[in-house]
Amino acid sequence: MEFLRRQLSESAALGQLSVLAVAVGLVTGIVVLLFRGAIEGVAWLLHGQTTDGHEALGLEWRVSLPILGALGLGILLNRLPPDSRRFGVVHVMERLARHRGRLPLRGAVNQFVGAVFGLSMGLSGGREGPAIHLGAAASSLLGEAFRLPDNCVRTLVACGTAAAIGASFNTPMAGVIFAMEVVMMEYAIVSFIPIIIATVTATVLSRWYLGDVIEFSGLETDLRSLLEVPYIMVCGIAVGLVGGLFIFLVKTFAEFRSWPFWARATAAGAITGVAAIVAPQVLGVGYDTVNQALLDNFVWTSLLAILIAKTVASAACVGVGLPVGIIGPTLVMGAVLGGLLGAAGNTLVPDLASDTALYVMLGMAAMMAAVLQAPLAALVAVLELTANPNVILPAMLIIAVATLTVSQLLKQRSVLLTTLATLGVRYPPHPAAQHLMRVGVASLMSRDVVQLSRHPEPAALDSALSTKPAWIVVDIPGALPLALNAEDVVAYHGDDVAADPPDLTAMPSRSVGTVDVRATLQEALTELNRAGSDALCVTRATSRKPPEDEPMTVVGVLTREDIERQAWW
Repeated sequence: MEFLRRQLSESAALGQLSVLAVAVGLVTGIVVLLFRGAIEGVAWLLHGQTTDGHEALGLEWRVSLPILGALGLGILLNRLPPDSRRFGVVHVMERLARHRGRLPLRGAVNQFVGAVFGLSMGLSGGREGPAIHLGAAASSLLGEAFRLPDNCVRTLVACGTAAAIGASFNTPMAGVIFAMEVVMMEYAIVSFIPIIIATVTATVLSRWYLGDVIEFSGLETDLRSLLEVPYIMVCGIAVGLVGGLFIFLVKTFAEFRSWPFWARATAAGAITGVAAIVAPQVLGVGYDTVNQALLDNFVWTSLLAILIAKTVASAACVGVGLPVGIIGPTLVMGAVLGGLLGAAGNTLVPDLASDTALYVMLGMAAMMAAVLQAPLAALVAVLELTANPNVILPAMLIIAVATLTVSQLLKQRSVLLTTLATLGVRYPPHPAAQHLMRVGVASLMSRDVVQLSRHPEPAALDSALSTKPAWIVVDIPGALPLALNAEDVVAYHGDDVAADPPDLTAMPSRSVGTVDVRATLQEALTELNRAGSDALCVTRATSRKPPEDEPMTVVGVLTREDIERQAWW
């Protein structure tokens, strides 16, 4: 197992990561299927409807359910510290940036229970964000169970993210691109292949259980005339403006941190309940609303009411930190806005405008791209969700215009990066840091190390130097170990070192810090800069807490020169 860990610490451990990706895909697929089943099962037990059937409930139920659901979640989660109430894609990205991709089991359990209860009670949100959290957590916990290097865990988290989207949406390509474009924010072959394998595995498992279902079975529609191109660009601006408004609302609701969490949660539930009076389609996930929009079953006043209600309610639920997703609402908002724009186009030029269904698809793609600033993931997602290749060309145009509107005209970052900025997280890391995150210290450290006490016996020192090690590590009870260059020891005391055993701590040392053997080179560089040294002792943590006077287990020494050499490759 130790040999496998050493291989995984290298930047080119493609074969080993690919094998692990299969396990990640299976585990994530099972977790996502359990999650989806739990949502529908709990919804049926609570009010006798699926998550797509909230519209059939009476007015008193439509108003009271989200309020009670939010209040229940608020009371349940209010006792947790703020950093334990973070969920979804933002939480995954934060853990990658600050905690080496390690997602705690407790947070995953809170996400599972909270999302199942919240979505079944009609809170406005999606299931993809929670599914991503669960898939990433399952992958992280798998890496933690086998004590895999941090650079490997980082890739496994991306595998779990992509696999969760593939299994939840039946969109394997979109899952891969979302993980690379949004979460990892990089394209590297050593990550790409395992992510593909994990996503295929999870999607195959999902299709075996649920069938090869197209989420939005739209009409076989196409762009009727190239004269629509200018109008599609105008539509892109409209979608970008609404997407920017949504990001602003999420940021605004997130600023009510001075309120107790239960109060914020209840307020979001009340907003959702009030919105459901006018537009019951605001409740729950809302994918049935997308299908109805594709079939042109809404009048324009209903579409406008749904758009306003869904935008405000979803921004409230996401902004206050309820455990619901953000991808689903962007698709619903985009679909109804696209329906409005399509209806307007058919009213203005009925002989030239395409079917409303095409504009519904374009609105979905453009809104997801604008809010998440993920144009390629949005394009592929809508292509797979609708199984309509005719949407590609006009979708590329409207996505580009909507994304530019948000980023350049409105000067807004994606809703995920905006939320991370409020937490003080810089994302993505600098490209050089990303490069060092792909490599573990175990792949570069010098293993030619001998550990000695501060005052070694002459025979022990003589024996240690006879093996011609590169480094001598000096154990100091209750303090950090020191690293000495073995050649310096010989030169300092002469060839006959056994005759006059030195106090090894009196010699010039090369290390005043330590780093765990599972760490990445970026973590090691951070520790070097913090300690102000040019070398580190690489240690291996034990399963038990050792006594303070027991020496650390040093397995190697890593120098700043080693890291800088790797950074140049």
